[in-house]
Amino acid sequence: MKHIVKIMAILVAISAFWVGLLQTSIVPRSHTWLLPIYFVVSLGCYGLLMVGVGLMQFPTCPREALLLQEDITEAKDFLKQKGVDVGSD
Repeated sequence: MKHIVKIMAILVAISAFWVGLLQTSIVPRSHTWLLPIYFVVSLGCYGLLMVGVGLMQFPTCPREALLLQEDITEAKDFLKQKGVDVGSD
């Protein structure tokens, strides 16, 4: 299932739940109208939490770092051959 379909299904389910709460008056109407705001705020908090967790668990790639250093050295040598001053090593 594509990601957008999952997101749309969740939004439809939340909207149906919200309309159901509005229709049945289980929750006071003044509180029910605030549910979309609570949803957006909680979604933002969830997003920030996921970004924080992703940053804390950011993988280090020593092999790719070595390859990048080799590419940088190769590029500097190429530019020096062309007469470009690339600064000190």
